[in-house]
Amino acid sequence: MSEQIIEQARQHFADLVGSQLDRVQKMKAAEDWMDYSALKPIIIGFCWGDGIGPIISQETERVLQIILKDEIASGKVKFRTIEGLTIENRVKHMKAIPDDVLEELKACHVILKAPTTTPEKGGPYPNIESANVAMRRELDLFANVRPVKIPQEGIDWTFFRENTEGAYMLGSRGFMAGDDVAFDFKVITRPGAERIIRMGFDYAKKNGIDNVTIVTKANVVKTTDGLFLEVAEEVAKDYPGIKWEGWYIDIMTAKLIDPKRRTQFRVMILPNLYGDILTDEAAEMQGGVGTAGSANIGKRYAMFEAIHGSAPRMIDEGRGQYADPSSLIRAAGMMLNHLGFVEKGEKLNKALEICSQFEKKVVITGRDTGVTGRELCDYILDTMQSPDLDEKYKSYAS
Repeated sequence: MSEQIIEQARQHFADLVGSQLDRVQKMKAAEDWMDYSALKPIIIGFCWGDGIGPIISQETERVLQIILKDEIASGKVKFRTIEGLTIENRVKHMKAIPDDVLEELKACHVILKAPTTTPEKGGPYPNIESANVAMRRELDLFANVRPVKIPQEGIDWTFFRENTEGAYMLGSRGFMAGDDVAFDFKVITRPGAERIIRMGFDYAKKNGIDNVTIVTKANVVKTTDGLFLEVAEEVAKDYPGIKWEGWYIDIMTAKLIDPKRRTQFRVMILPNLYGDILTDEAAEMQGGVGTAGSANIGKRYAMFEAIHGSAPRMIDEGRGQYADPSSLIRAAGMMLNHLGFVEKGEKLNKALEICSQFEKKVVITGRDTGVTGRELCDYILDTMQSPDLDEKYKSYAS
């Protein structure tokens, strides 16, 4: 029996190695970056998602309809709704992303995605793969970029989390060796590590930031994390004006809440799992995961999303109207910047910071003890369209 299990394990691992070697070749042959300025129209796909997703999507679309009014009227920007990414449709097809939905996604240039439900073992749905993980892989969205800014505490962080490798890449392809032993697999490739690390260093250089932090657990996870750290050392040679240092994930989680140390971090580059952990911690410091947006960037496609879940309990309890749309609206601001609408993106970001960190004229709690998502969105829109927005922001930020 044990010999049969070992042979099955050999074949399973050989298949994984073969698939990753093929993926490396595709990365090496990848096309150049998309030039959005040459597109007309730029097609923005809306994935409304599950649970509270449609509710916060409606509010986010309201914001974009106003801020992109001229671009929509001129035909520069076009919205497209993609409805097939619901948990019901994914279960119906037993796929993380049904084939026809994937084709709809690929027909867009950028995607704004509300949260989708990820089934778990023992839950009410079959344990199919995460739609997020599948989308990042299928569209090669290798960079997860998450800014966290708390001006009054001197915090200005940008996280570059690798999206298509690490512990999540093969998360649905583990191996059970009989009934008692379970294996999962982690993969880091040299080209995969290089492109995310180089993207982080490029960002630091363009924004006048002179320090970069690489986060691993290379002292224990020596092969994969060791390769990530090795590549960082090689890439850093191309950026002589930028200092870099390696930190381990366990102490980094502590130092992000150390008031004496945390303001010294600016750009952090991490493999997938570590990035997931640190960015949620950072978002909680900013005001909760409901306030933070996320960008998933590839050379051809880009997807922007709320970082929280679909909150089915809020729907079950009839509290959906109290869902906070801030995370998806913030993701929309990141999308505007990515598309080249920088002034519009900055205007929206300033309004969000004024409403969520400075004035706080209304408070959203997820219950009837606070305002609805619609009321919060009205507040954000009023602030964004205020003629003294810039002066107001400067006075608060200083």
